[in-house]
Amino acid sequence: MRVLSLVTNRRATFYRGQRAALRDRGVVVDTVSVPGSRSDDGLVGRTPATYLRFYGRVLRSSLADYDLVHASYGLTAPAALLQPNRPVVMTLWGSDLMGRYGPLSKLCARAADEVVVMSTEMAEVLGQPCHVIPHGIDVERFQPASKAESRAALGWDDADGYQVLFPYGPERPIKDYPRAERVVAAAEGRLEAPVELRSVTGVPHEEMPTVVNAADALLLTSEREGSPNSVKEALACNVPVVSTDVGDVSTMLRDVEPSAVGSTDAELVDGLVEVLSTGGRSNGRTMVQHIRLENQVEQLHGVYERALAETARR
Repeated sequence: MRVLSLVTNRRATFYRGQRAALRDRGVVVDTVSVPGSRSDDGLVGRTPATYLRFYGRVLRSSLADYDLVHASYGLTAPAALLQPNRPVVMTLWGSDLMGRYGPLSKLCARAADEVVVMSTEMAEVLGQPCHVIPHGIDVERFQPASKAESRAALGWDDADGYQVLFPYGPERPIKDYPRAERVVAAAEGRLEAPVELRSVTGVPHEEMPTVVNAADALLLTSEREGSPNSVKEALACNVPVVSTDVGDVSTMLRDVEPSAVGSTDAELVDGLVEVLSTGGRSNGRTMVQHIRLENQVEQLHGVYERALAETARR
């Protein structure tokens, strides 16, 4: 099987993992990415002219010997659908459906041969038949390790008190770093030790297991998410999670102890205080075995086969 894969960010860690796993299954995956840099809404450094050029590249590429086009992220879908040569599988990641370009993503989804979303919440928002296939994670890479050794490797071993991980850079508005700062400051006022908030910027993905294992808890304050890999990675390392009620987080954390989901600042503060006061690790790893990367790719491969079979039938 040969797949022409369209993305807004070919460097996204979960995309690279998915592409490599598909190739391990014998699928040839060639990537065409939108030129320029991407923000949460897909447009920083990009203009309508950028997407017109992108469409030209997609159209030319679709003339080659591909079986289908896979549009990852809603803003790549128009180019996929406007090429007349191959069936289209469309994957929505979260902000492309829940954010400002949601109407465009919904419109494109109606024309795609098959549609994949990250969570049941997204499926409900989309309002049409689709496949719920969360991004998988590499559970061999992300597994529990010594907190003390992880902190020593990062140079955190002289830090006092609690270390709370914010798994993104502070500059991304949709992730709401100022809210994380408020929550940590309020929690610190109720605890007997300092609480330090650690954000993640420029850390190679291969080093992230060490960063996750060095933390006492992961704090997610996003306004919107599909199925956040950062939460899954923390669970795979048995690191407690405190999060806003976004995407499928509530489902992932339903049976995880200690963990907490909140909608208000007060609920997040209460959850963080309880998690840090309890101490220790969570039982999260037992809850993520079903979202292995291999499982995700097997399901996605099945979607490809379904799209091809339906095209052949027509």
